[in-house]
Amino acid sequence: MIDFRSDTVTRPSDAMRDAARDAAVGDDVYEDDPTVNELEARAADLAGFEDALYVPSGTMGNQIAIRTHTDRGQELLCDEQAHVYKWELGGIPQLSQVQPRILDCGERGVPTAEQVRDGYVAEDLHRPGTGLLCLENTHNSRGGVAVPKAHVDEAAAAAHDLDVPVHLDGARFLNACVALDTEPSELTEHVDSVMFCLSKGLGAPVGSVLAGDAAFVERARRIRKLFGGAMRQVGLIAAPGLLALENVDRLADDHANAARLAAGLNEIEGLSAPEPDTNIVMVDSEAAGLTGEELSAACKDAGVTFHAFGEHTCRLCTHLDVDAADVDEALDRIAAVVADA
Repeated sequence: MIDFRSDTVTRPSDAMRDAARDAAVGDDVYEDDPTVNELEARAADLAGFEDALYVPSGTMGNQIAIRTHTDRGQELLCDEQAHVYKWELGGIPQLSQVQPRILDCGERGVPTAEQVRDGYVAEDLHRPGTGLLCLENTHNSRGGVAVPKAHVDEAAAAAHDLDVPVHLDGARFLNACVALDTEPSELTEHVDSVMFCLSKGLGAPVGSVLAGDAAFVERARRIRKLFGGAMRQVGLIAAPGLLALENVDRLADDHANAARLAAGLNEIEGLSAPEPDTNIVMVDSEAAGLTGEELSAACKDAGVTFHAFGEHTCRLCTHLDVDAADVDEALDRIAAVVADA
């Protein structure tokens, strides 16, 4: 099976397994796990922040950030296709008692300054006020778009002019940095916090990092405890995360394989796929007379697995466990499926 379901399906390397076995550990609730402490320090430095917090998942990291930045009843601005709004099980109102106010950010992925100003609600006797702007980079549901620094800075500046903090859902933030040839600390220059995953293209088996200034991380640590994310001898899973940070440059390989995949899909009659920014390929199958579910199911039977992402759309993710030869073989199998449809 050639697996394009997600870049979360990667298997940890032998070196990561060895690192987990040999990791120095302590009780992280007491902040004395040396491996976790090292991971948090390196991640904070990479992202350009004072401090960082290791969390079990990207969803938890985002929801901790929202709870930390906001007060109950406030509103949160985000794109209508944002992961924090669409794919995190309604966590915003459930965990923070915050109301999402959604914006249509289109292919740009993040709101314009005008959209931020128009969406902003001032606190008064009748209205709770806007408490947070959430951005996303890369933008998952919009096809792995790598949002340029200028667009992030524009939205963040508009929010800050209104005294609204900004959180960046950067699950694939390092993919954006590689695609844009921009240092991570530059891309986060004007946001107040960022979450990025170690368990996607970087290949760690588990874990994400939430970074911000020291006061933010101190508050976030309490919220992590509240959400059940405080763990004990976590060095066993943090050690592979340290090795994952060494995999940033190789994300370019995933982007090249995604471009190769999209180009090949475009050569199959009835399929069309825009050139991807990063490692996410969206393919439209309407002209082939196939729904996304039909294409996905038929390809799975042929040994290629990926998810339907709309009525006639599927999403395919490249990652470190598929190479150029796998892409070519997958294209042959998909072409045979479409020809037989």
